Amino acid sequence: MRPRSSQAQAPKRPQPSKGAPSSVIGHPAHEIRIIGGLWKRSKLKVLDKPGLRPTPDRVRETLFNWLGQDLTGWQCVDAFAGTGVLGFEAASRGAQQVLMWEQDAALVAQLTDSKVRLKAAMVQVQRGDAVNGLQHAAPGSVNLVFLDPPFEGELFAPALQAAAQAVAPGGWVYLEAPVRWTDEQLAPWFLKVQRHLKAGAVHAHLLQKMV
Repeated sequence: MRPRSSQAQAPKRPQPSKGAPSSVIGHPAHEIRIIGGLWKRSKLKVLDKPGLRPTPDRVRETLFNWLGQDLTGWQCVDAFAGTGVLGFEAASRGAQQVLMWEQDAALVAQLTDSKVRLKAAMVQVQRGDAVNGLQHAAPGSVNLVFLDPPFEGELFAPALQAAAQAVAPGGWVYLEAPVRWTDEQLAPWFLKVQRHLKAGAVHAHLLQKMV
């Protein structure tokens, strides 16, 4: 899926959050709920896969408070989609298009099932390499990229570089990582940390593409 225009409109600046969570709320085994928008309270299945870490409710709540909740008209990419909960949260809040990349065949099947069940016509599921997919996106064509690479791998730098070229100036990259990333590390890709929280072993960052 390619967005309709080669240059996405820069979304509005996030409003200050009500504060980072002091603890992370766990999820019932094998399911997770969408917490806002059109599909609020809808369940998504969580397959028993090594390394699969759905973003917890409280972290998602904070993230979408940062983003302002209304994503009407946005072009989004959920790289390393897993359960797809971040992408479905974006679609639930009005995103015009959400492209999900996932390599695991079972997860791709589950994402497709969730898309059909929710009647999420704005969601497209692709099996393949998320970094390669972002590299081939039209430059500046995306408003928001969700990045949650495997923590044990070495995909963070390539994924950030690819996401930065795909995102429009003023657009956003949400990054989950086992360590905190700094503005100095992100400077080569013209990304800047606007929000950060730590939830357990996970560092969640909202990065903005500088104009």
